[in-house]
Amino acid sequence: MKATLQAYVRKGLFYKSVVDDGSDIIFIVDYDGNILYHNRSVSKTLGYTTTLVGKKIFDYLPLSLLDNYKKQFSDCTRKTYNKGIEFQFLCKDKSYKHLEFNSVNLRKKEGIKGLILDCRDITQRNRDAEELLRAQKAKEQFLANISHEIRTPINGIAGMAALLSQNPSHEEQKTYLNAIKSAADNLKVIINDILDLASIESGKLKLEKIGFNLNDLLHSLIDTFSMQVREKQVKLTYTLSADANKTFIGDPVRLNQILINLIGNAVKFTHVGSISIHVQAQKVKPDFYKLRFDISDTGIGIPHDKLQTIFESFSQADVSVTRKYGGTGLGLTIVKQLVELQHGEIFVTSKENVGSTFTVYLPYKVGKTAKAAEAHHYQPKGKDPLKYHSVLLVEDNDINRLYASSILKMWGCHFETAENGVVALEKIRNHSFDAILMDIQMPVMDGFETTKAIRQGDPKKRDVLIIALTANATPQDFQKCLDAGMNDCIVKPFTQEDLFTALNKHLAHKNTPRKKEEKTGAAPATLVDLTYLKKISNNNQEFIKEIVQTFLESMPQSIKEIQTNSQAGNWEQVGKVVHKIKPTITLMGIHSLKDKIVLFEQEVKGNPGSAQVTSLSEEITKALSQTVDSLRGKVNFG
Repeated sequence: MKATLQAYVRKGLFYKSVVDDGSDIIFIVDYDGNILYHNRSVSKTLGYTTTLVGKKIFDYLPLSLLDNYKKQFSDCTRKTYNKGIEFQFLCKDKSYKHLEFNSVNLRKKEGIKGLILDCRDITQRNRDAEELLRAQKAKEQFLANISHEIRTPINGIAGMAALLSQNPSHEEQKTYLNAIKSAADNLKVIINDILDLASIESGKLKLEKIGFNLNDLLHSLIDTFSMQVREKQVKLTYTLSADANKTFIGDPVRLNQILINLIGNAVKFTHVGSISIHVQAQKVKPDFYKLRFDISDTGIGIPHDKLQTIFESFSQADVSVTRKYGGTGLGLTIVKQLVELQHGEIFVTSKENVGSTFTVYLPYKVGKTAKAAEAHHYQPKGKDPLKYHSVLLVEDNDINRLYASSILKMWGCHFETAENGVVALEKIRNHSFDAILMDIQMPVMDGFETTKAIRQGDPKKRDVLIIALTANATPQDFQKCLDAGMNDCIVKPFTQEDLFTALNKHLAHKNTPRKKEEKTGAAPATLVDLTYLKKISNNNQEFIKEIVQTFLESMPQSIKEIQTNSQAGNWEQVGKVVHKIKPTITLMGIHSLKDKIVLFEQEVKGNPGSAQVTSLSEEITKALSQTVDSLRGKVNFG
């Protein structure tokens, strides 16, 4: 084998395989550009079946670039070797191929005025580079859009919050609060778009198979956009064929998401005229239908050359569209991927300044009952449906805690709060709860550690319902919560509907009234006695909670004032502070301090700075601090 191969090389038999039949195009040309030889790749790559020998290579180069190519060719005649020279060569079909050649100058070694040009087809490489550049520019534009889209609502929220702190009128307050809500809703849409796309592209998105009714779903959608179309004076209607007015089995949330995106786009880009939604059903099998959704508008339309890219990530029809109308450029990408995940198809027809029609085909099985998926609708039935349930809210963020507390309070729930896992475990030891709303990321002890401790703790309480509250919204994060022993997960930012749906799903079958001792919310009798407070309020629990809350908010400052002025020897000011809080001590029933305060007031007037005054001051602040800590740990004031 070795001898045969050596002979093959010695005789130059490899020439035919390497040069004549090689994949690269080989040209031998003189210094004037006359072609003296080319191999067979000219036929394979450029399509020529007749020889190009005797032709000038310059005759096959683009006229507009010829001067530049001739200059590069001239450079090659002065160098021994040159590489990476890009040029375009005319093919038999009149198109141009992008080629790149390395040149060998025969004059330097052979004394011949000629060049060997080893040419490689780089047409696909250039296309790939152009596509990569286009995608990169689109991504950069998307990031700029996202930055703008996120900053705009955040700026609005911060600005409106600042205005609210400047004592606005009642009407102004309503305006500012509506603006904050609108900005927060916009921010949530943007974040959800990004998370949905990540979830879809990672293949982690799970589709539900539950019953839903199209008529209910479409009616709800029309209501959702009613305010926007009324403001724009655009008509929004829907028609539902008789065959489509059934209960189907599928994922109504994802269908709703598809239609919201498409209708939202139609509303955004339609300034005059109408938007119509038409739904038809085609029976494929006895229990299987293909539904067709047509969303048509009389809006600005889409340019013909953009119709192929509007479903791509980070893409909108034009940068000016983003500047004028806003948006992330992810809506139609998500729609297309959601449609395809459900084995459907989506098409678009459009004409500029006339309008657009998006057509979606989705397959669904027919349900056996007419019952829709109530779990996805916020429909609290009866009076205070969660009134007789006790909930522990474990949340370290003050604003999130206030938000969730306000919702629970509105529903009439008995609830307590904890700012971290350690406080939560202490409350669980002393009380029984029907549900625990558990934040994940907290100081001291996080939600995972707390859940583990509960599941391994008191056998009577280890099976309590635990619902995670998390800002980490990927499927992996959801699964991590379930693996840690939690029963369900609510993604922040959540709505009242989200919270009600989760609680009602698990607690609907439990309607046990609270125990009396839990209902009173009484603190340990050793420090606080609320008998007087109950008497003057006719045991109004809301009033009591407000008084206790006010005490907890104001007393730490009073304690600090007493301590600061005591250390500075400003006993007159200490006396004023103690006198100021004396009615509160009576109201809260802190009996252990009544006599001490009376004695302190007597002594501080006659003997300011004495050992007894100093000792009484320390005893008062210590007792008040213990009372505050006790109330924070034991009293339910929402």
